[in-house]
Parts: sequence; C-alpha cells; structure tokens
Amino acid sequence: MTDNKKVRMTYYPGCSSQGSGRHLDESLRAVLPEVGVEIDDIDDWNCCGASVGHIGGGQLPNLSLTGRNLAKARERGTQDVITGCAACYLNTHGGNEKIKADVKKKAQVNEALAAGDLKYDGDLKVRHVCEVLVNDVGVDKIKERVKNPLTGLKVAGYVGCQTVRPFAQTQAGGEYDTYDDPGFLDEFTEACGATAVPFQHKTACCGGSVAVISPERTLHLMKNILEDAKQAGADVISTPCPLCQTNVEMYQDQINAKFGTDYKIPVVFYSQLMAVAFGMDGEKDAGLQRNTITSDKLDAMAKKKS
Repeated sequence: MTDNKKVRMTYYPGCSSQGSGRHLDESLRAVLPEVGVEIDDIDDWNCCGASVGHIGGGQLPNLSLTGRNLAKARERGTQDVITGCAACYLNTHGGNEKIKADVKKKAQVNEALAAGDLKYDGDLKVRHVCEVLVNDVGVDKIKERVKNPLTGLKVAGYVGCQTVRPFAQTQAGGEYDTYDDPGFLDEFTEACGATAVPFQHKTACCGGSVAVISPERTLHLMKNILEDAKQAGADVISTPCPLCQTNVEMYQDQINAKFGTDYKIPVVFYSQLMAVAFGMDGEKDAGLQRNTITSDKLDAMAKKKS
C-alpha cells in the first residue's frame, strides 16, 4: 500500500466489542484509518457462533450464523471482511471455507438464510486485522504514523493460540511467516518505539473458553504466561485476542492466591499501543481506562485530551 492509498474493508466487530473487548474495538477504529484502512461495519451483525454455536448449537446452526454475517457483508459488495477477534476470525474464516468447499453445506446454510431473504455463495475473503496490517499496510507505514514513540516500554507479545491458526492451514486467510514463532506482534511493538522482549509463550493457550467456565482448570496455563513475561522483564503484555486479554488480566488475583505469586502485569491490546504511539487520546482512542490492571508507564506516555 502506497503512502496515500486507502483501502476499504467490511468490519465484523464481534460480541466482545460490546463488552470485555471494547478497548480493542475502540483502538482499532482509531488506528486503522490512520494507516489507510477504512472500515464499514456489517449491518445488523450477529454472534458468529464461536462460543454459543459450538457449545450447544451444532455445525449447521453455527455455519448459518457465520453465513448470515457474510450474507450481510456481501450486501456491501465484494470487499474483504476483517475482524480483530481471534475466535471470530477462526470461526468465520473456517465457516466461510466450509461454505465454499461443500455444496451440500452451502445449500443447507442458504435454506436457513432464505427465512431472512438472504443468500451467500461463499465469494468473500475473511481476514484478520493483524494479517491486513502485515501484508497490506506494512510495518513501515505503521512506523511513519508514530508521533509519540513508546521508548523504554518493554512488551511481551502474546499472540495466543487462535489468531495465526488459519495462516498455517491455508493461504485463503493470508500468508504468514510461521505458526509456532510468529514475529508480527514484536514487529508492531518495535514499530511503535517500544522494546519487544523475548517471550517463549507467545502462542501458548490461556485456557480460552474453559477459563471462563472453569478457571481452576486453566490457572496454571495463565501462570506460565505471566511468569514468562515477568522473567523477561516486561512492563506489559500485548495481545490481539480479546479472550486472552480478559483471561490473563482478570485471573491474576486468583493465580496469586493459588500459587503464592505476586503478579500485577498489565495486559493490553497491540492496537492500544499503536493508538498511544500515534499520539492519539489515551482514553477516547486507546481505551486505557478500560484495562483492569493499569500500566503507569504506558499511561504516562499517553496523550490526554480534554
């Protein structure tokens, strides 16, 4: 993408954008236009099925939820569909591929969609925002937008286990370097002027939805992530995943109580770091006030506008 070129994409916010991941949504809406990505929300979008669809719905209802979103997106034309949520991406991308590849499933989905006068033929491309930033925008353009370098901030880049999975399975969601050791989050960190610390648990699972249902079963997973970040000297953990952000931040008190640790490590979204580095408002644009554990160091770097 050239310096002045802009691209328009259809945006699927996902359920977390209305609650625990609101600061991801707010910061993405702030930074994407700054790097030339204009977004149009899917009109009247619904849950993609990443949570409730798998728990009790079955495959066809799950695919139909995805199909409805994509049918609504198709009403805007053939521009790519993007989402910032790892689970939404994994589910929507996977559902889209199933609809494309399986004639019978496509027919069943369209039978369900017909009740709402909708139809979807599987002709859209579903992508993760991070992949768009890497392959369409480029790290150099992110660097160019930095007005407030995050000098001295040490960041552990925690990608999580879902964000890069489709990159490894198929190029339909976008080419990427590796699944086991992806480098894009560290590149974003360095582009913002911060320091990316060595972090071995960058694709480790935090427990995902199991942590929400039965946290006791997954506290050790989150402890491993936090301990790695602590040993690396990280001031904050950065992640693209709303569920990872919620779990690793929210359960630190329980982890401390169970294991006798003293973790109090802020967990932020990479897009919050970008918003601060771009010189944007620390609250309105970066949403720093929504983090349960505050990073005094990042807050001090953030611009506050009246």
